[in-house]
Amino acid sequence: MRFFSKATQPRLTEVLCPLTGLPLADLAQTLEESTATLRLRLPYPVAAFASELEEALKPVLAGRTLHLEGQLPAFAKSLGKAKNLIAVASGKGGVGKSTTTINLALALKALGLKVGVLDADLFGPSLPMMVGTRGQHPDSPDGKTMYPIEALGLYTQSIGYLVDDSDAAVWRGPMASTALLQLANETQWPELDLLLIDMPPGTGDIQLTVSQKLPLVGAVIVTTPQDLALSDAIKGMAMFDKVGVATLGLVENMSYHQCSQCGHQEHLFGDGGGVRLAAEKQVPLLGAIPLTLAIRQQTDGGQPLVVNAPDSHEAHCYMAAARKLLATLVKRPAVPAAIEVKMV
Repeated sequence: MRFFSKATQPRLTEVLCPLTGLPLADLAQTLEESTATLRLRLPYPVAAFASELEEALKPVLAGRTLHLEGQLPAFAKSLGKAKNLIAVASGKGGVGKSTTTINLALALKALGLKVGVLDADLFGPSLPMMVGTRGQHPDSPDGKTMYPIEALGLYTQSIGYLVDDSDAAVWRGPMASTALLQLANETQWPELDLLLIDMPPGTGDIQLTVSQKLPLVGAVIVTTPQDLALSDAIKGMAMFDKVGVATLGLVENMSYHQCSQCGHQEHLFGDGGGVRLAAEKQVPLLGAIPLTLAIRQQTDGGQPLVVNAPDSHEAHCYMAAARKLLATLVKRPAVPAAIEVKMV
């Protein structure tokens, strides 16, 4: 519930949240209000938005000291301590989904969220290489469950931690699906705001298993502007729709090539395909990510660009996409907190 004084209520209605664009009166909860202090709680971490919020709230403060706090609520059932599972998917391979997943995860972390990444591509796990953890193996406290491996401030899990790089996973669909569920459920995830699941390409057994057996908040679809990729992205969105999983947004990867020498931009795979698809399906276009040498080099080297070159144009594109994804989540209704009843 939100409690505001008669003086504060109308002013907060006029102030727009810098993240969502909604009136702060619809999002904020007053924890304390006096002639000297205004303490507000918001449904997202506030540190990355503090200066924007303080500027927006100046007319409301009237000389009072502002205190802000915030945390992302759960928008679906949790997986143990991990809240808000999001599938990052593509209808076909080769569109840069895994690279997008890891940079998006790091961008969300930079916004103050506690983030995990589950590598669901059992046949081609790439997460260990992208975060510089190749050769590492998860610890087990009891011989039955595993701790995720922490890397770059993310909590990660992958079949790549359990098998040798040169081994090939030769599993039929049901075996692979069972293995993935074990990987997800037998990992002792810490308290997470978000768990991104890097899905294998396509719409097969594993994709259906994740969609039906894990409590997904929604899916992010990665595509390129190319007509062929867009066609497969539509199929991926249709699959999630059939199993009742919302598409939270679309990321257009390889949107344009940007020359590392002169900065010239060229649309190698077409122009505006992601914009048109997002408009047609009425989903947010979270971002348009360029095709650059730096993204490939940094990711292959285990130091993705968002952490290794945070001031770069590419990193800003990922940060903008993360911000839009967070805004999309915050606008959704949260799952009511469980009420604890004590018998006396």
